[in-house]
Amino acid sequence: MPRNITSKKAMLHIIGRIFNMLTHYHFMLFSSKNLSKYYGSHLALDNITVNVKEGAIGLLGPNGAGKSTLLRILIGLLEPSSGQYQLLGGTESGNNDFVGYMPEHDCLPPKISAVGFVSYFGQLSGLPSDIAMERTHQTLDYVGLAEERYREIDSYSTGMKQRLKLAQALVHDPDVLFLDEPTNGMDPQGREEMLDLLKDLVSMGKSIVLSSHILVDVELVCEEVIILNNGVIIEQEKVEKLLGAGSLRLKINGDVELFIKNLKDRGHHAFKVHGEIHIDDKIASHEIWDVALQSDVQIRYMGFRSKSLEDLFLDLMEGKNGN
Repeated sequence: MPRNITSKKAMLHIIGRIFNMLTHYHFMLFSSKNLSKYYGSHLALDNITVNVKEGAIGLLGPNGAGKSTLLRILIGLLEPSSGQYQLLGGTESGNNDFVGYMPEHDCLPPKISAVGFVSYFGQLSGLPSDIAMERTHQTLDYVGLAEERYREIDSYSTGMKQRLKLAQALVHDPDVLFLDEPTNGMDPQGREEMLDLLKDLVSMGKSIVLSSHILVDVELVCEEVIILNNGVIIEQEKVEKLLGAGSLRLKINGDVELFIKNLKDRGHHAFKVHGEIHIDDKIASHEIWDVALQSDVQIRYMGFRSKSLEDLFLDLMEGKNGN
């Protein structure tokens, strides 16, 4: 993103940020120990302990998994019920100079221009008014809203509003961006352009935490994923490692559960996803036919396919790990 701010005040602001960066511990993006959150009697986060290094992190899980709760605790909008957490080495959510947040829901005031809205958030984040305005124009240009900067927000399309929410999160040049469903409601071209922006920010050294139900978005942008279910982290791993191996896919006529049981009895890692049987380890074709004969089933389809993040997610949600 352009950083050609030349005023004396801007230079002083940059020097101050450099000092703050040098005094922060940036190797660890965030961490938690025994972190829990209750809403009344409902347990939203259940004793989470996690360590996450800087980079592009995807936060995945079904509705009600605890994703938004974790995000809001990390940025300081919620207090945990118990446990500890750190963001950028601080004991709490830290100085908002270092954090940008793009919320999921439409929270934009209708009768104000993009320039007025973004510059206001720049000032809220500690920028002097003239620097906030300078950064606002640069940021709106970066996200593709240069020509529409003076229009009232209620005349914006959904895609433009998403870009505007990204701009307000970026205006103060934070070190980490928390993005909640950033492509929500966008058409295919707008979604692709938003993802290109996110990949560009990562390439410039920004850390992002991306919460999205569109798994291919996470796969395209993120280096690591954290998957939550029922308030518990069920997977944390590098995307490349998770997707490194594919699986053998089968469709059969007959008793699927018996077929899977007989495969497992022979030491193979087999499970069912959406009517298909997946086998995640090496198996000879003659052994598959042996198990089919043993189980009295007919094999209707057999093929190999590389794994996607969606496959992994479905595997975990359907109890791949030991269920």
